[in-house]
Parts: sequence; structure tokens; C-alpha cells
Amino acid sequence: MEKLVSSWFTRPGNHVIPRCNTILVVDLSKALAHDRIAIAQQILKASQEFRFFQVVNHGVPENLVTDTMNVFKEFFELPAEDKVSVYSNNLKRPCRLYTSSSNYDHENVHLWRDNLRHPCHPLEDCIKIWPQKPTRYREIVATYSIEAKKLGLRILELLSEGLGLGSGFFGDKLSESSLLSVNHYPPCPDPSLTLGVSRHCDPNLLTILHQGDEYGLQVFKDGEWIGVEPLHNAFVVNIGHQLQIISNNKLKSAEHRAVTNSRVARTTAAFFINPSDDCVIEPDKSLIDTNESPAYRPFQFKEFLLNYSSLMGNPEKCLEPFELHA
Repeated sequence: MEKLVSSWFTRPGNHVIPRCNTILVVDLSKALAHDRIAIAQQILKASQEFRFFQVVNHGVPENLVTDTMNVFKEFFELPAEDKVSVYSNNLKRPCRLYTSSSNYDHENVHLWRDNLRHPCHPLEDCIKIWPQKPTRYREIVATYSIEAKKLGLRILELLSEGLGLGSGFFGDKLSESSLLSVNHYPPCPDPSLTLGVSRHCDPNLLTILHQGDEYGLQVFKDGEWIGVEPLHNAFVVNIGHQLQIISNNKLKSAEHRAVTNSRVARTTAAFFINPSDDCVIEPDKSLIDTNESPAYRPFQFKEFLLNYSSLMGNPEKCLEPFELHA
């Protein structure tokens, strides 16, 4: 528990976060009307070019989002004795609070974050291991996880239509599992010395992120890091490695990271949609052009996760064991 950043940070510093407002913003309400095909193509284009996009008018009630983010902040503000039951360095523990990364004892520079993560599927079983404080945590986060999953499935359905895969392609085992990862970044004394989260690509299928009201998220594009503008009541959506593999590299994961600031605390919530552990992932045959071959071999998702974990998410190497070379 003494490792928790929120327990010992002290003095402020200075750091300027670069900003960018060119990342596409998709109005999902238009997908409910006659503009569905256009929105599906817009999402596909954003996934191919930026690999990140933001969604507004997404259907998740604003008051639910506000309550959820507030209860996350309340959790991190709890006294140490109320969080000790959740704190753990055991990587196999499904619900745990920890600092920096799973490689804390061996990393050269610690990340400036505390992280709470836990599974959300099957909800009726998972909720029993979630934090008991704040007392409203389980009720609010359960409702939020249901709405976040609905949103993710809507986006996957639009992506499926845009790719020409047809309705329901990403249903069942391909999107069965879900995980919530909440990062808390206290004000950092010297943001130039460390990051909140180091550069990585997500190992999952799709990520639905609420990044709060403060800058911090950065995406690597065209050889430089750009900041993703936080928009009111919007979610950031990014492509995971499994979508890259299934699409045979027509979609690609984007490297991203989180920087810190010296002024205010920042709390973010990432909802990861994952295949089931035993789900077999491989390029879909309909997305392999006649003049090309599959770029990846078939594998079970749990094999990918083990490899990703062993490489600490290294974006250059984590796909290599699954690549096929002509």
C-alpha cells in the first residue's frame, strides 16, 4: 500500500500537454436514421487513418457517466485502510489495485498512476469481488458496465458493416468478455521525468475510454505524439490488436500513452471488450484480398494475452509470434 502514488505525492511541477482537435468525432445518433451507412463508413475511415476516434450522442446517460466517474474518484480518495483489501501485487488476482505496472519491482522508471482493474463478465459473478467502498460502487459501476458494453457492441456492429462482414460478426465469443481499468493520476512533481502510462497498443478487440476533462491521452501518428482533446460527454474509441488481426491489417492498433500534469489529479476509465479466452482469432477470409495471404496464424486469445504480458505490451514485438511470413 505504501507504493500508491496517491498516498505520497507532494509538490507540483510544470508540463505542457500538446493538443489536437483533428481526431474525428462521430455523432452516433445519426446511425439510428438514414445516415447509418455513412456513419459506418466514417467509423471505418477513422479506424484506418487515426485508429482512434471520439463518439458523441452515444446513448450512455450523462448522469450515469458523471456518477460513475465520481465514484471512481471517491474510491481513490478513500483512506488507505479502506483500500487495503483490494490492493495486491498478485497478477492472478482478478480485482486488484496496484501502482505503476505489473512489473513494478523490475522497472527502471515507475509510472505515475494507481490502477484499479476488474472483470465485468459475467456480471453477476464479478460484482461480488469488486470494491465494497464507496458503498454505491457496485451498483453504479454495474449499470455503467452494461451501458458501456452496449455502446461497444454498437460500434463493432457499425465497423462490421463498414468492413462488409455483415450483421452480428463480432457477437458471441469474439466480444464475450469485458474488463474495466481505472487509472488515477495525481498531480506529478515533475511530469518530464515519467509518464502516467507508457506507450502501448491495446491487446483486446475494442476500447471505450472516458478520459475525463483534463488532457493526458496522446496518440502516436505520423511520427509524433498528439494530444486527444477531451470533449464533454464523449468517449474515445480505439482499435485493439484483435481487430487488426481479424481485418488482416486493414485496421491497425494505434500506439498511445498518458502523460501527467502538475496541476490537478486526473481519473480515466477504460472499458475493454475482449474475446473469450478460448476464442480462436485469425484473419477473416473475406477480408483477405486475392493477391494477398493471411498475415497471422490462428491462435486462442489466451495465448495472445500470455505473450502480451510477457513482453509488457511492447508494441514492436507483441504481434511477432503470430505473424505469418511469405
